[in-house]
Amino acid sequence: QVRLVASGGGLVGPGGSLRLSCAASGFTFSSATMNWYRQAPGKERERVAGISPAGIITDYADSVKGRFTISRDNAKNTVYLQMNSLKPDNTAEYYCNTRVYGVENWGKGTLVTVSS
Repeated sequence: QVRLVASGGGLVGPGGSLRLSCAASGFTFSSATMNWYRQAPGKERERVAGISPAGIITDYADSVKGRFTISRDNAKNTVYLQMNSLKPDNTAEYYCNTRVYGVENWGKGTLVTVSS
């Protein structure tokens, strides 16, 4: 069973930082592209960042370029999202995602709230 569990969210003030983690199991993590998505109430799900299996290729939504960094540690089966210079409109539930065996997999998300 594919399992994806995000953690590290919480309440942070504008301009602050958070580091999200996603622990993965049930598939060959080192062969899988990993993604971070987010969804705020009333808005469509949005892909925030992606990273190739070896971590060589990364891409980001335009709105987070220069502020967010995706990385991975294949020895730990974990993907990270470092979020700096956070803004109130970054408030959302953040999810880790991967497509393996032709199926999209979504796990437990973590809530990020950016507010004074």
